[in-house]
Amino acid sequence: MMAAMVALPKTQLTVDEYLAWADEHPGRYELLDGRVVAMSPEGAGHAEKKAAVHAALLAGIKARKLACYALPDGMTIRIDDRTAYEPDAVVYCGDKLRSTAIEVPSPVIVVEVLSPSTRRVDLSSKLADYFRLPSLAHYLIVDPNRPRIIHHARTEGETILTRIVSEGTITLDPPGISIALTDIYAG
Repeated sequence: MMAAMVALPKTQLTVDEYLAWADEHPGRYELLDGRVVAMSPEGAGHAEKKAAVHAALLAGIKARKLACYALPDGMTIRIDDRTAYEPDAVVYCGDKLRSTAIEVPSPVIVVEVLSPSTRRVDLSSKLADYFRLPSLAHYLIVDPNRPRIIHHARTEGETILTRIVSEGTITLDPPGISIALTDIYAG
C-alpha cells in the first residue's frame, strides 16, 4: 500500500506552528528558517549506526549512573523561533521529560549520522545552529560507511574544538561518559 503524499506548507511557520502541523502529518520533517523540509527515507546502514550510537550513549549513562537520558530520533531540538531539527540521537541531563514531550529543551549531546541528502547541512548549518544552544557541549557527526566520527566540543567560552576520531573512545564531558568506536562500528 502506498502512503499518501503530504503537501508541505507553502507559508513560513514558527516552530510552534510547525510542531502543530507535524503532529497532524505523519513522516519525518525539520523546520529550516521557517520552511518545512521533508527528510528522505534512510537506508539500513544509517539506521544501524543510529541505533548503535543510541545504545552506546545509553550504556555510558548507565555505567556512570548519571541523571541523564539518551533518546533516539523523533525528538525536536528548537534552535530559534523558525528553526527546529530532529537529530539521530540526543542526550539531556536533569529532570526526566514528560512522556508526552516532543522537544528536548537543553540538549547536552546531539548526534547526526551522515546521509547523502543531509551531509552538507549536517556539516555546516546544523553545526553552527546546534552550538547556538548554550546547553550543548558536544555535536557528533557519524560516518555510516567507515569508522569515523567528527567530534565538535565546546570548551570554555565559545571555542569549539573539532577532532576526527577513527579508533579508540570519545570522552563526552560533560556529562562524563565515554563511547567506544568499536561499539558503533562492530562487525
